[in-house]
Amino acid sequence: MNALLDRLRSLVSGRSAVIGLPYLWLLVFFLFPFVIVFKISVSEMETVQFKDLVTLKDGVLQLSLKLSNYVFITEDALYLKTYLASLKYAAATTLLCLAIGYPFAYFMARAKSTLQPTLLMLVMLPFWTSFLLRVYAWKGLLSENGWVADLLINTGIDQLLYAAGMIPAPGKLMHTPFSLVLGMTYTYLPFMILPLYGNLAKMDLRLLEAAADLGATAWTAFWKITVPLSKAGIIAGSMLVFIPCIGEFVIPELLGGPQTLMIGRVMWDEFFSNNDWPMASSVAVVMVLLIIVPLAIFNKYQAEAQEVRK
Repeated sequence: MNALLDRLRSLVSGRSAVIGLPYLWLLVFFLFPFVIVFKISVSEMETVQFKDLVTLKDGVLQLSLKLSNYVFITEDALYLKTYLASLKYAAATTLLCLAIGYPFAYFMARAKSTLQPTLLMLVMLPFWTSFLLRVYAWKGLLSENGWVADLLINTGIDQLLYAAGMIPAPGKLMHTPFSLVLGMTYTYLPFMILPLYGNLAKMDLRLLEAAADLGATAWTAFWKITVPLSKAGIIAGSMLVFIPCIGEFVIPELLGGPQTLMIGRVMWDEFFSNNDWPMASSVAVVMVLLIIVPLAIFNKYQAEAQEVRK
């Protein structure tokens, strides 16, 4: 009996450790820093210091919260414009990564088992080089006399991009919405491919065989079976691309231009150019809240998917 009780205690303690460590990680590295940023956003700044939020004066405990920064965000069109621009470019990048990444992940999952490790290595190969070097490489490729720029101009694709409003003039490819979205798509494409590949590789192919036996065409089987069963991979990949794209700073700074002002640049200016930390923290808090919404949707879908599997 004592041995059984000891065994139960060890299982409970092991489960508590497994569950508690991720929560401790989130508490220390997400919630605690977020609380600090939120505190700064509602504080009054005095030179290089912040006023205390809670003060005790004449026996009266006072809580002073400065909410004017959040009010200013709702009133100033610049912030609304940059938030919407960040969401727009992040959504465009996500859709492009999905359109490119899904066929590639599908091909990887259906390739020979001996070929799959090589394909997986090719997807991860860009991570072996510096992120900045890869972005700077696109500057050279899209600038005047760059071979990608010459290819797009010689094939007339720049005319189509101009008609779509992605570039301000034919031949002008750098510092445009086109160069920004292209750079972010290239950078975050592996984050879309990898979860899709992991999901498609585990799919039961007997379902496709059964659909073929029942008279379904390959296209019908793809839309009715493959796509629904890969929803978890689609959502996971979309979140992995969409969320970091919202707050992206380096790519818009190097490849974007005045037309592609995103919220990451606004935060940089508030922190380091204006030295207005409360305002910058307010912008950051709102951005985090924008990111939490798609995360909550993803978690809700994951919970529903697990319930269905049970």
